[in-house]
Amino acid sequence: MANKNGSLHIFFLPFMTHGHMIPCVDMAKLFAAKGVRTTIITTPLNAPIISKAIEKTKNHQIKEIQIQSIKFPNTIDTGLPEGCEHSDSLPSPDSFLDLIIAAKLLQEPFEQLLLHQRPNCVIADWFFPWATDSAAKFGIPRLDFHGISFFSLCAYKIMRLYEPYKNVSSDSESFVIPNFPGEIKMKRLQVGEFVMKDDVSYCNFWKELKVSDGEGKVYGEVVNSFYELEKDYADHYNNELGRKSWPIGPLSLCNKDKEEKTCRGKEACIDEHECLKWLDTKKGNSVVYVCFGSLMNLPDSQLGEIAMGLEASGQEFIWVVGKRKEDKEEWVPQGFEKRMEGKGLIIRGWAPQVLILEHQAIGAFVTHCGWNSTLEAVTAGVPMITFPMSGEQFYNEKLVTEVLKIGVPVGVEKWGKLSADSNVKWDAIEKAVKMVLKGKEAKEMRNKAKLLANMARRAVEEGGSSDSNLNALIQELGSLSR
Repeated sequence: MANKNGSLHIFFLPFMTHGHMIPCVDMAKLFAAKGVRTTIITTPLNAPIISKAIEKTKNHQIKEIQIQSIKFPNTIDTGLPEGCEHSDSLPSPDSFLDLIIAAKLLQEPFEQLLLHQRPNCVIADWFFPWATDSAAKFGIPRLDFHGISFFSLCAYKIMRLYEPYKNVSSDSESFVIPNFPGEIKMKRLQVGEFVMKDDVSYCNFWKELKVSDGEGKVYGEVVNSFYELEKDYADHYNNELGRKSWPIGPLSLCNKDKEEKTCRGKEACIDEHECLKWLDTKKGNSVVYVCFGSLMNLPDSQLGEIAMGLEASGQEFIWVVGKRKEDKEEWVPQGFEKRMEGKGLIIRGWAPQVLILEHQAIGAFVTHCGWNSTLEAVTAGVPMITFPMSGEQFYNEKLVTEVLKIGVPVGVEKWGKLSADSNVKWDAIEKAVKMVLKGKEAKEMRNKAKLLANMARRAVEEGGSSDSNLNALIQELGSLSR
């Protein structure tokens, strides 16, 4: 379809955190590969991150993707430190809401771009509810990009409609999610304060989302998933909950070679060749990969339990711990790193996750169940050990462990704000690792995961479900602009 859609122009507006920017850039590349003129709108300090990812694209059929910068509000208006335009530069995780609020001040310069360039469509992150009204001012359809699964989209909608957590007598009592495919049980502890109580700090933000989301103001949604993975929930979302959506993922599969996969997000703090060379020395399906995403924070006490669990399991591992304030061993048992030399690779910072997951030596992934990580594991055919913390991660855990049956939970019970709010003991981690790698169900989980990986790749191939959905969406947007 390349070149047929050159007159169609789409603005992409990603939120300023890696978990939102990475899939949005991948999506822009997908549209561009179909010949659509694409412009990514961001702030000056985020532009180089996006530019680097685009420069490594090897598909010469893709027209140049434009990056348009709009000035981020100054510190007087936002209360954020100078140069704080990304979640990485926030003073603390508690400042995340400040970043969302500050982003509202991008509305005026964004509308100036709409006025002068008049794109045919705006695809904006759901953290920008104001983009709906901005697009409407110029008669431009706005598509939402949530960056989460159909399962979670349905669950969020139902929780806010029916409030089933109010029908139990305690936080630890289970309830069944009503009007939802399958008998999925949750606990009030796992739902999240911002859903249950309209947490005061997020109250205005949720009100804006409800207004933007309601009354048909949003034209539809693009979803980073593929139909075969969660068809019951995709159908439920569209047919029962009355949404209009297009699953066009897995978006990460638009990156074809090592260089493209390495340059998503931040620069890796370990050379990918060194990392892959280390994995090349290991047996197939023998290494545990441990990573909790770009935003999540774990206390030192929990990191210590994870270290003891990994050591007790006897398995080799790659563990992305992020950058520690102190480069000492206080967060792990004494002598742990020395004992694990050759057996465990600890990465302090950013890692080339897609490349690691795709390596044949990886047999399990200990994950926080963020959707990007979850879908990347599905795409690589790797079973998961689920360790949810925040956001929609407890829903993703249910999808992985109870619906897809390609993972086991470590037993996290309580939702927290960008952090684990419960202390999982080392023996639970050891048990989960052994179940996924050596237990009687391990082979069955691995086979299911490999089957889903094959489905994922077929979905994005020409004529596959996601490729067909993308073509249909482009055709529909083109017809709206005639």
